[in-house]
Formats: sequence, C-alpha cells, structure tokens
Amino acid sequence: MSKKIKPLRVPVTQGLKDIYAMDMLLPYQAACEGRFSVTAFGRLAAAISVVRTALVKKDTHIPDAVATLDTTIGILSGIRTRGDTTDVWEITADERPAVLAGIEVAEACIGVLDVALLAQTAVMLQEQLARE
Repeated sequence: MSKKIKPLRVPVTQGLKDIYAMDMLLPYQAACEGRFSVTAFGRLAAAISVVRTALVKKDTHIPDAVATLDTTIGILSGIRTRGDTTDVWEITADERPAVLAGIEVAEACIGVLDVALLAQTAVMLQEQLARE
C-alpha cells in the first residue's frame, strides 16, 4: 500500500499579502482622490475576485466573508458597467464604505489561503474572462 502524498501548502507570505493590499488599497485611494482609471479598477476587481473565489474553493467558513466580498463584487460590477458606458471611472461616496469593507475582509482572509491556490485561482479567472 502506497502512502498518500499531501500536496505542498506554501503559506501566503507577508510580501504577497502586501502585494494584494497594494492592488486593492492604491486603486481605492486613487478613486477617493479622483484619479481612478480602468487600469486601477481592473487591479482592484481582480484582487478581490481572486481572494473571494479562493475562499470558496478552499471551503473556508469565515463568517460573512464571502457575502461581504459578493456585495463588493456586485458594486464593482456596477462601477464597471458605468465606466464602460460613460468612460468615467469612479467609486461614488455611497459605494465607498462597501468597497472598503470588501478590501478589509480580503486582507483579513488572505492569510488562510496558500500561494498555489491563489495562483491557480487567478489563472482560472483570467481564462474565464478571456472566454467572455
């Protein structure tokens, strides 16, 4: 009988946490300062979507995390529709608290994930986006 080999789990390092934080917080700050763009939007939306999808794939049971991220993604979807239609990229004052809540949840949850899961999730989401 052969011994089952567990896949290697490489924890998320502080450096990777910082990269994700910058991909979320810098675009949010730019939006608050009136310097939001489609590129900044893409970085923010991608980071939040990767963390949310990875949390679901790992079947984590962090109370309200996925629901909060789903709310944020819904708001970001509206921002994308508005931006695509008007070419004005902004997070309105009414949208900011929910977007910031999603950023904070994503930052708090990323530590329970692992590097391979985040990388696989990012590739999967990019492939889905390319097919749309």
